[in-house]
Amino acid sequence: MSEKQQKATAYWKENLRYLIILLLIWFMVSYGAGILFKEALDSIQIGGFKLGFWFAQQGSIYVFVILIFVYVRLMNKLDKKYGYDE
Repeated sequence: MSEKQQKATAYWKENLRYLIILLLIWFMVSYGAGILFKEALDSIQIGGFKLGFWFAQQGSIYVFVILIFVYVRLMNKLDKKYGYDE
């Protein structure tokens, strides 16, 4: 395997690791906080709404948008690390 191919393989492995971690975070926020832990979170209120409801309706969307920006930042660093930035 050439050095260029090894570098590309390492790049994609790290990229997939980032994706898996970020998607797990989103899953835990959307499914976990909105469905699994709803009862426990409903004891807390934000703006008059129960926290479990808020996560199910809006919180997971906000977290998803934040994770997009985190992914962009991670990928910019990864591109620089492996020399793919332009």
